[in-house]
Order: sequence, then structure tokens, then C-alpha cells
Amino acid sequence: MAHRLDSEYDYLFKIVLIGDSGVGKSNILSRFTKNEFSLDSKSTIGVEFATKTLQIEGKTIKAQIWDTAGQERYRAITSAYYRGALGAFLVYDITKKQTFDNVQRWLRELRDHADSNIVIMMAGNKSDLKHLRAVSEDEAQLLAEKEGLSFLETSALEAVNIEKAFQTILTEIYHIVSKKALAAQEAAGAAARPSQGTTINVANSAGSAKGCCST
Repeated sequence: MAHRLDSEYDYLFKIVLIGDSGVGKSNILSRFTKNEFSLDSKSTIGVEFATKTLQIEGKTIKAQIWDTAGQERYRAITSAYYRGALGAFLVYDITKKQTFDNVQRWLRELRDHADSNIVIMMAGNKSDLKHLRAVSEDEAQLLAEKEGLSFLETSALEAVNIEKAFQTILTEIYHIVSKKALAAQEAAGAAARPSQGTTINVANSAGSAKGCCST
């Protein structure tokens, strides 16, 4: 979903927030888009989304972020929302090992439903609860490297690395989209030029026959 508009923003990028229920996806969304945090936020039912506009390399990017419910019973509803997503924010809770163990399952689902070039950021949320840590940063970093993901630990409560994580995803998406646009322009330009070996017939002018080699 990389729409190009010339009025209020240059690009619109869709990002999905995924991960188990209770890992803090909704608070990550509200912290990024509204700079708000709610201690008593309720589980998301179905799908919600919010937007935020920011500048990346001189371009105005509008991020449309979809917060998907982590509960199993909503999975059938949310699978359709992967369509058109250029980025995914895969969240686990550093204090709950099970949420980290389920990262592989979320990756499989993402790769089944989303575009193969989707940019994925894995985030270990609730880094403010270090005294309750159940997943080490090193263990998460190893998984991220193995799966080819970006990785950060975040805290929606303390607003740590939330902005940085979204900036990282959006910048990478922008680079991919820019390269594709450039490649398309070059391909269009190549198509407009005569290909090698094409014979071009040019009408002889009146003087061009003078001095022509005659046998």
C-alpha cells in the first residue's frame, strides 16, 4: 500500500502491528501516534488503526498503522488486513517467554499472508520491567539475525525506542519503494529508446548520393 499523492503527503505506507494479546501493541500505537499510554488499556477486538505523518529524507510519509487483535478467535478476521502492508511490527513481551516463543508462529503467518518484501521489525516490549525479564536481549538478537529482522527493545510506558522503531521501518520501506520507482523509470526510459541492433531507415537527402561509391 504505497500510494503516491501530491497534496498533504508524498507516500502512504501501511504497517501492521502483530504479536500475542497483551504484549502492548495498542499502547505502542497510541504512544507513537498520540504520545499517550494507558495502564488499563483493553484487548483490541478485531482491528483498529491510526495514522501519523512524519518526514523521512525530505519526503512527507503518512504511516497508516493497523493494530490487529492477538486473540486466536480474531485471527480469521485479521488475516485479510495483511494485504497491502509494506511493514510489520512484531511485538513480544520481554517478561513472558511464551510471547517470544510464538514469534516464529507469527512470522509464518506473516509470510503466508503478506508481501514477500515486507519490512519486519521485531520489538521486545516492556523493557521498563527489566526485573521481571524472561527473554534476554542476546537471545532475541540471535533470532532476529537468523530471520533477517530488525530488532529493538521498546517501552511504550517510558516511550523508549518507539519512535526509533517506526522510523527504522518507514525509512527502509521508503528506500525499497524509491528503488522500485527508479527501476520502473529506467525501464520505461529503456523501452522508449531503440534497442541495440534496431535498423533505422533514414530517407536520403538530395546531396547524400553525391560521391557515392559506384562500381
